[in-house]
Amino acid sequence: MTVLITGAGLIGQLTAALLAARGERVVLSDIRAPKAMAPGVTFELADVTDAARIGTIVHAHHVRKIVHTAAMLSTGIRQDPVRGITVNIVGTAVVLEAARQHKLDRAVIASSTTVGYASFGVHGASPIEEDVSLAVISERPASIYAMTKLADEHLALLYNDLYGLDTVVLRYGAVLGGDLNAPTSVPGRLLAALDDAGRRGVAITLDDPFLGWDGREEFVDARDCAAANIAALDAPHPQQRVYNIAPGTWHTMTEFVEAVRLVHPSLDVTLPPPTGKGFAGFPHMRPAPSCTEAAARELGFRCRYDLADSIRYWSR
Repeated sequence: MTVLITGAGLIGQLTAALLAARGERVVLSDIRAPKAMAPGVTFELADVTDAARIGTIVHAHHVRKIVHTAAMLSTGIRQDPVRGITVNIVGTAVVLEAARQHKLDRAVIASSTTVGYASFGVHGASPIEEDVSLAVISERPASIYAMTKLADEHLALLYNDLYGLDTVVLRYGAVLGGDLNAPTSVPGRLLAALDDAGRRGVAITLDDPFLGWDGREEFVDARDCAAANIAALDAPHPQQRVYNIAPGTWHTMTEFVEAVRLVHPSLDVTLPPPTGKGFAGFPHMRPAPSCTEAAARELGFRCRYDLADSIRYWSR
């Protein structure tokens, strides 16, 4: 069996490495080749919005399952919203259609817990469930990125409903990991800024409104996201089809900084003043961590790494 992984970013590469290590045939695709790949992984140059190219790769490599991680993140989408919407929504539709046309065994679609952030203002203190209630207008997604991920989830569920395609959606929490020299995600930028100040022994003032938050936020290690992808590929009977991938814990900004201080004890940080907003500028503070029982029950998956583990591993 060959597994196609779209997106040669951090989670895509980690997933490819895990699959190759257990003897799977793995094809990784993206618009540019990564600097290095795990042994046994084949790379194919492809734009995920190019239906003909994706179909050719699926056919040529006898692909039976897909893990779709290719996407533009919030920072890139703010700079080029049309390209971001095309990559994130049309790209997902292309992957799902290729899976349908070639009668693949399963398609795993990467999503984000940000799809439910708009409900935080009215949600109670119980863990955030996957089937969270959202008013169509007043609780619409608060970012273009979250909107694209919500659309992706509906596409995946509809391909299952209408065509019988076996789809699984994974909602990652705020992902930590990757190259701190060129971070692209909000959590990555935050850790990079703190890590850099700690290494150089200079004081830092966190005055970027996207890097601060009031209340608490949940973070997930990219290594856990990759392991969740494998669990989703392997799960025999995923009934719920949409799952939260997070450790079930949440943290204040002070706790995040203290976790960095375990690596850089002399870190000198001035935190931003309270804003009453949640993580990454979202309008509401998180009322609870995400519920992770469905992933444990149906995928056999629980996160291995806590916040301190992640920061220790990914700091330079």
